[in-house]
Amino acid sequence: MKLQGQIVDIQNKRIFKGEITIENGKIVSVVEKDHNVNHYILPGFVDAHIHIESSMLVPSEFARIAVNHGTVATVSDPHEIANVLGVKGVEFMIGNGLKTPFKFNFGAPSCVPATSFESAGAIIDSNDIKTLMANPEIKYLAEMMNYPGVLFDDEEVLKKIAWAKHYSKPIDGHAPGVVGDDITKYINAGMSTDHECFTYTEGLEKLQKGMKVLIREGSAAKNFDALIDLLPEHFENMMFCSDDKHPDDLIIDHINKLCARAVAKGIDVFKVLQAACVNPVKHYDLDVGLLGVGDDADCIVVEDLKEFKVLQTYINGVLLSENGISKLKSIPFEVLNNFNTNKKQVNDFRVSSEAKRIRVIEALEGQLVTNELIENATIKDGNLVSNTNNDILKMTVVNRYNNDEPAMAFIKNFGLKEGAIASSVGHDSHNIIAVGVSDDMICKAVNLIIENKGGICAVSASEENIVSLPVAGIMSDQDGETIGKHYAELDNMAKELGSTLHAPYMTLSFMALLVIPSLKLSDKGLFNGTDFKFTPLEV
Repeated sequence: MKLQGQIVDIQNKRIFKGEITIENGKIVSVVEKDHNVNHYILPGFVDAHIHIESSMLVPSEFARIAVNHGTVATVSDPHEIANVLGVKGVEFMIGNGLKTPFKFNFGAPSCVPATSFESAGAIIDSNDIKTLMANPEIKYLAEMMNYPGVLFDDEEVLKKIAWAKHYSKPIDGHAPGVVGDDITKYINAGMSTDHECFTYTEGLEKLQKGMKVLIREGSAAKNFDALIDLLPEHFENMMFCSDDKHPDDLIIDHINKLCARAVAKGIDVFKVLQAACVNPVKHYDLDVGLLGVGDDADCIVVEDLKEFKVLQTYINGVLLSENGISKLKSIPFEVLNNFNTNKKQVNDFRVSSEAKRIRVIEALEGQLVTNELIENATIKDGNLVSNTNNDILKMTVVNRYNNDEPAMAFIKNFGLKEGAIASSVGHDSHNIIAVGVSDDMICKAVNLIIENKGGICAVSASEENIVSLPVAGIMSDQDGETIGKHYAELDNMAKELGSTLHAPYMTLSFMALLVIPSLKLSDKGLFNGTDFKFTPLEV
């Protein structure tokens, strides 16, 4: 097979008219050749850090959509399913991914559970990490979210890091806001990347100290604008990633969109493509071709180098997408889950109190970090309740692995004026998380999730809508197009109920992520992520 076009040689920073010859999935020649073909041929895009589970799709279904955007590979941390099912969940992701030609590159989840301050469905200890690291399908030690464990020389954390070093596999970092001597120690312990930078100065310090910095632009966390100006000078040590991408967003675009945005800012196209295509392959030593002779024929054809509209995507020389239509087929798979809690009563969500002031989580648009606010309490019949006028809403996290009492807190910026929304996608332990205007509505939403053994939902007095997620309570057994459309309907319903957030369900899913400051809620109580300890609701 031969491909003709304007060949983009990223590493030598040149574009030339040429022809690529592909045999048995490999590139056997790249030659300059005059022709009248004006489209561009370049290596495929790589998402340098993503949790496939956040697309609510199993890997094989994720791949069917991603190839339409020119993505040929991902660096994927399966810690979402690992928190539910342990090593068995990681094996499910690897096995499902191997059934499709898309190049998934899975890591060994380093923090399962993410902390000891929440209830997860499984534990992955250093012995499990040893076993996983020996598996050639495991390419790296996934994000070390327990940065306090690194800083305070936690024995178990250091054992996990040591096994990654033993097998000469990269170690991903996760250190939001960590700077100064702390980040120096963290890097020296072996952390090679960070995708959690949310300011220019933070990113610059980490780059200067030898870290690779990933520019993250997902459905909830959006750091492109804060970090992109670092790229022109530091393009050799930066990559693009989604981290978490919901299905409705994945249908629209992927890494191709970040390339278009970067070029629109006037950044040299070769530097942009270095971050999008080359750096992940080299950093993680991926089996992904870069348009060289002898490489796997993993390449894409785009209309231009401004919008990066993808015309064709090839992996191992096989055409997998053409003009936005995927040629990958759905494949059957086993449905696994871990869901064991009974339906709740309205009184379970009552918070008896006489407090005048309470701590409130402030959710921030486009960020995973939150603020801690001190607000006036609203009490009715001795029960702390939502105050829709001030947008201070009651929220809960319910243990889905055991019949425990729900944990309660309050949150600002969700904007609901009626009803409630809930989800069993609650990073990282994936307990049930809900926000609503009343105890009745919260209970209704939580029970809808329990009845379906996982999903995301919205409820009002007259309506209920749920996207069921039967695979580990976090992924669908349906195709991406179906789930993307249904999710978009649900997202719209949440906004009709009053939510002002761009991605209310994605934001909701991170309100139990204790390793991201400042104030979060686990199934065990309100948690200060800065001091790393529980804190009282009442002030």
